Amino acid sequence: MSLNAQFPKQVPFLPGHVFSDPYKESHHKTQQFSNINGTVQEKTNFIHEEFDPNLLDSMKMGTPPNLTYGSRQPPENDYIPRIQPPWLKYDRAVLRFYSYFQESVVENPHENYRIRQVIIYYYLSDGTIHVTEPRVQNSGIPQGLFIKRQKIPKKLGKQDFYTWEDLQLCSNINFYDRVYRICDCDTYTREFYEYMGKPLSLPEQLPRDNFQAQKETKDLKINPPDTKEYKEYFEVKLGGGHPNGGLNKYLSNDRKVLSFDIIWDDASIEGQLNYYTLNYYLADDTCEVKEVRKQNSGKDPYPLMLRRQKIPKSPILTHYPGMTLKKEEFYSPQDLICGNQVRIYGRDCFIYGCDDFTKEYYLKVLGIQQKPATLKQERGKKFYQPVPPYNGYGYEEDSLGSVYSLQPKPPKKDVRKNFTQDQFILRFESRLISEVREENSRRFIISFYCGDDTVQVYQTSERNSGIWGGKFQERSRQKNPLTNDYYTEKDFQLGAIVQFNVYKFQLMRADEFTVNYMKQKSDVFKEADIKQIIAKLRLFADNYPNFDSFLLDLMKKLDKQLKGQIEFEELAAGLHELGFNLTLQEQYYLMREFDVSGEWKLNMQAFWEGIGGKRS
Repeated sequence: MSLNAQFPKQVPFLPGHVFSDPYKESHHKTQQFSNINGTVQEKTNFIHEEFDPNLLDSMKMGTPPNLTYGSRQPPENDYIPRIQPPWLKYDRAVLRFYSYFQESVVENPHENYRIRQVIIYYYLSDGTIHVTEPRVQNSGIPQGLFIKRQKIPKKLGKQDFYTWEDLQLCSNINFYDRVYRICDCDTYTREFYEYMGKPLSLPEQLPRDNFQAQKETKDLKINPPDTKEYKEYFEVKLGGGHPNGGLNKYLSNDRKVLSFDIIWDDASIEGQLNYYTLNYYLADDTCEVKEVRKQNSGKDPYPLMLRRQKIPKSPILTHYPGMTLKKEEFYSPQDLICGNQVRIYGRDCFIYGCDDFTKEYYLKVLGIQQKPATLKQERGKKFYQPVPPYNGYGYEEDSLGSVYSLQPKPPKKDVRKNFTQDQFILRFESRLISEVREENSRRFIISFYCGDDTVQVYQTSERNSGIWGGKFQERSRQKNPLTNDYYTEKDFQLGAIVQFNVYKFQLMRADEFTVNYMKQKSDVFKEADIKQIIAKLRLFADNYPNFDSFLLDLMKKLDKQLKGQIEFEELAAGLHELGFNLTLQEQYYLMREFDVSGEWKLNMQAFWEGIGGKRS
């Protein structure tokens, strides 16, 4: 038994009343676990386990404990709580309010009260509050922590504490007999109140006291009006340079010019509408007005109406410019808006437009969209200069060059066309169309050169005909008298009539190269496309009850003798009898397409299948 156990129980267990036992020999700490024979064992000598005799009896009798003691009560909250406690749900969640209180000041002639700003923090985890005052340097007032973090009661001596619902904007709150005015809060606090369904009111401004007003005006120094001039004078006197106050503006706006289109209506007897360009230089706020020159206006070419200078809104005219003490107000970019008038030394000019840079500058810098005004368009004077007739020397383009310019230049040629189309020559056999019956039998070879659109004509002759053969017309460009344009390759079709000077020719045949050339360029020579010819021929079937009756009637009229092959004259006569208006070139290519034997005869079986008939 220890010595301390012998003392009476009434002696308090405090330092000075207890001393060490001099008879104690073992001073080691009691160990719960020990290692015996390599096995960890627990010592139960110092463990006192209470046992329930009723529990032991129930275990001996084999009776379940729940039948003896009843069912276990369900716990209110499990290990993972279904309802989060405040210390877990609002961990590190703090509401912050900006407030102030009024403190009286005595024995001070400048102020009798002072406004002190404080910040109220409310901790949602445990409902505690602490108040701090932001430190102001050299204020002379002990500032910082105002109220330590604690639960603040609404009334002293009672357990009714402030909650977050009691803190509202634009309201007074009492902490330990000191009244605070809550005027504002942070964003998180406002969002928390809105989430809880109790939104806060609008904030209010902090009031100002006499001390703050005096502090702002204490260091305010108003310089005399001539201080700047004295400083500049002494700086120049000591060898310094002249100050340049507009240097920054010049460097940022150099070569930036706002350009406006203005018009001045001169109401004098000989006056008229005068157009000018007003340029506003952003570097130094100066303007210049340039006259828009027009050809043959009858006016002297004055380049400027007003040299570059600042334009006053109401100019002060004196005998000694610059000596007046009155201040003038000059035009600025805010005054130059499309649709407004600007008065330039007595001339009222109307702004009706501006360039793209000016529109972009007003939209980005000033937020103004410039909308140009619409003016009545003046009827321009038209001068008719007749072109003299062609004199017959050289080409017509050469003669027009001396009309359009004092130093005529040779006409430009289509070099690309000349290189790509020069090797193509279209040759046609033609006959002369004349009122003289004997001359209608004359035959010619017309050659059309696709490289430069020139035409050359040769005449053929028969023996003992009395007609000389050879070159009939030199190679040259010819004009179509109907359209007054030069002939092109699409004008030369079989059966067409062309006129060179006073001679008219009808194209009767073409050589093999010309036929293949026109067939390959079906986009230019549309009458040489066999598909379009058949499609055009099938259109006449609309006048018949059905397509088969159309085919039968067509075959009967073309091949009346049922030979199976027809001549070109029979094809032309049959189509004319049916009223099918196909041109000579279309008939030629139709005959050429269905000439199977090569004897220049149209095969009726091939024609039947080609036009859409069923094979027999």
